[in-house]
Amino acid sequence: MKQSLQLKSSQSLTMTPQLQQAIRLLQLSSLELGLEIQGALDSNMMLELDEDDTTEIPERIEAPGADLEPEGAELAEPAEPLENNEIPEDLPVDTAWEDIYGSTVDYSRGADLVEYNGYEYGDNNEKNLRHHLLWQLNLTTASVTDKAIAITLIDAINDDGYLTSSLEEIQASLAADLTVEPEEIEAVLHMLQAMDPAGVAARDPAECLSLQLAQLDPDTPWLSEAGQLVDQHLQLLAAHDYKQLMKRMKLERDELQQVIELIQSMDPRPGNQVQESPTEYVTPDVLVKKVKGAWKVELNIDATPQLRINTGYAGMIRRADNSDDNTSLKNHLQEAKWFIKSLQSRSETLLRVATSIVERQRAFLEYGDEAMKPLVLHDIAESLDLHESTISRVTTKKYMHTPRGIFELKYFFSSHVNTEHGEGCSSTAIRALIKKLVRAEKSEKPLSDNKIAELLSRQGIKVARRTIAKYREALSIPPSSERKRLV
Repeated sequence: MKQSLQLKSSQSLTMTPQLQQAIRLLQLSSLELGLEIQGALDSNMMLELDEDDTTEIPERIEAPGADLEPEGAELAEPAEPLENNEIPEDLPVDTAWEDIYGSTVDYSRGADLVEYNGYEYGDNNEKNLRHHLLWQLNLTTASVTDKAIAITLIDAINDDGYLTSSLEEIQASLAADLTVEPEEIEAVLHMLQAMDPAGVAARDPAECLSLQLAQLDPDTPWLSEAGQLVDQHLQLLAAHDYKQLMKRMKLERDELQQVIELIQSMDPRPGNQVQESPTEYVTPDVLVKKVKGAWKVELNIDATPQLRINTGYAGMIRRADNSDDNTSLKNHLQEAKWFIKSLQSRSETLLRVATSIVERQRAFLEYGDEAMKPLVLHDIAESLDLHESTISRVTTKKYMHTPRGIFELKYFFSSHVNTEHGEGCSSTAIRALIKKLVRAEKSEKPLSDNKIAELLSRQGIKVARRTIAKYREALSIPPSSERKRLV
């Protein structure tokens, strides 16, 4: 074999660090981008917030039929200065802080805070069912043994308020420390069941509803009948077998309806009344509104802080200086320029994609979900001459504020379903039609999946029954057998 040297030219895509940074910023949510920007500000001396001009986004991109010029933001009036509550910079040398301003914290009882106390923990930020029950237990005059049993029972109560362990299991878990009889555990359980919220510490739904009914006014109409239904015929009620219920309870249709309404006023998951889940706020990346008959699309300037180069540090760079300090300044300056360029590229791409989506989904903005058009990533990518992966990154965890609410950009993409008229219908529109049909159905004779498919077929939309079932489950709509009501 003869060895030889050959020259060959070829083209290939190189993932430079700058390109990798731009792609990474493109797929970040507004919250993640804020953390990334803060990290860049902390690590790069050349970057600073552009606080002088925060009402403009550079290089707005206009699209046909959409007004993209931002309106000037109104600045809030400055707060009035404090007059009498100002704290002086220095205190007199012979004066302590507590002598003038007092102290709101009592450190003398620090050792007492080891044990759970309802008063100290009554305003705890972490409010859940367990803390709520322990706080009430602390207010009782129960013995040390009863409190130990009660704490073990509280630990076995789930978030819905139900006791998940049997009394035998509770007794076995206490055997190592206490010798208690099942009757003692039962008595403590009744004490917990009398606490707030009503129905807590129940062992099954029937007991939960019975506990809540027992706390109602004895003069409540149909109270005894509701208790009888819960104790003896709850399975028939769950199966919506109203004929058997009327027969066994010897009630007329209207009377049974009033009994059921009383039961339905109870809460089958009492623990949820106490649980406080943290509120999650969504910051929209794009704002859409209608101005003078035209839809206006603009970026939310509050979601992306504007950065600029720090002129003070940039002016310290000397061209002919190759010292380590000067080289470090140059590197920071180059990184800062690329970071600002990547942010601008992200904003431009996001605005272009959002504008294209609004152009294609104008009917949704005008008329709602039923007018949603079928749309896939390829449609937007083709119109903007971008890759589908870029569109996927832009629309992930990005939100659009519209007059109809806040939606993730992914929401506007839905599959295509053919109709008899040759036009496409989106899956989002079909879900909206299903919800509309179910809302208008007769409660005593709800629509089955086959019936819904037949009604949609009359509108020219051919959808299989299993597809209706899938969309119905996605909307958290129970089957027709569970939607049946007396009236």
